[in-house]
Amino acid sequence: MDTVVGMSDNYVIPEPEPKEIDEKTSMELRHLAANAVLLGKPSGAEKCENCRYYLEPTADLSYCWHPKLRILVGSSWWCQWWDAIPTSANE
Repeated sequence: MDTVVGMSDNYVIPEPEPKEIDEKTSMELRHLAANAVLLGKPSGAEKCENCRYYLEPTADLSYCWHPKLRILVGSSWWCQWWDAIPTSANE
């Protein structure tokens, strides 16, 4: 019969700590926001959910595939590279 070795009842999960990559990413995103490149609110009718670069227009949170961003964004956010979704394949 196999014996299962359990964790001690006294084991405490350590508090999470940000890693170097987290701090780097945070700084990059703060720079984008500070330069008014990325805002957490729409600019009039322009918002991520109706931008051509918003990967899943029906999702509240989706990937922006614009070459300058390439990050997860909220559907009501806005950035300076907003571009309307083409209405036909010829646009």
